[in-house]
Amino acid sequence: MLVDNARLHIAIQKSGRLSEYSRALLKDAGLRMANGKNELTARVENFPADLMFVRDDDIPTFVSDGVCEFGIVGENVLQEFALGESEPRFEILAQLGFGRCTLKLAAPEATAYEGPASLQGARIATSYPRILQSFLQENGVSATVVKMTGAVELAPRLQIAGFICDLVSTGATLEANGLRAVETVFESEAVLIRTRKAVAEAKLEQGERLLRRIEGVLATKESKYIMLNASEEALAQITAILPGAEAPTILPLHGRPGHFAVHAVCQESVFWETLQKLKAAGASAILVVPIEKMLM
Repeated sequence: MLVDNARLHIAIQKSGRLSEYSRALLKDAGLRMANGKNELTARVENFPADLMFVRDDDIPTFVSDGVCEFGIVGENVLQEFALGESEPRFEILAQLGFGRCTLKLAAPEATAYEGPASLQGARIATSYPRILQSFLQENGVSATVVKMTGAVELAPRLQIAGFICDLVSTGATLEANGLRAVETVFESEAVLIRTRKAVAEAKLEQGERLLRRIEGVLATKESKYIMLNASEEALAQITAILPGAEAPTILPLHGRPGHFAVHAVCQESVFWETLQKLKAAGASAILVVPIEKMLM
């Protein structure tokens, strides 16, 4: 793979559950790129960066080795990789809020489970042997970890193992194979990571620009812009109700002495109950609008 030293390189999953979300995040950050679904790379047309489309379990290696300065990967994959390293060669910059899943222990319906002690001496099949082994050590359990690269849920039926440790989102696959989740081992979501390798000054600056854009996208997901009118007496109570607003803008209303317009960016969800509380506190003409872009 030829690497252009003048451009940033961002590793994302070529296909799979994180692929489309990762593309959408970068698009929302203003990166315009060719489709690239059937290619290994895609050149960003309006930013000095290229995307690398790779297997998810290769992303931590690409970033740690400095082949790519940034990567988007599931925490489950990252943690499995990190447990095999003497020291981390990457840093986590942001939780991205998508790709959420849980690594769980599961057992056949007829198998009794009364906590981690029930795993003593058992065989457990998993695609995440390092995470599972860490969990067992933390709980003082000695068990045999059987590494599988796929179809982990079949292990009990094939008598390969008595338990499994696998990713669960809805639980439908477990149920279809006569299994039930009995213990949470690891909670995961997609994260943005950056290499710890030395990077040229120009790339550092471009990387900070990219990071600010992504942070802006993440900040607008739940954020709303609230505008309302209120009397001076109601201002203190109203500003206390505004969810996640640190310093609202307060402007005097023309022709209405003692009355003000309040503008605030609320970085938490704004529910109907919130609006009703604001109304009861004396707010009027309440307007809530989405935020398309915000540069942090």
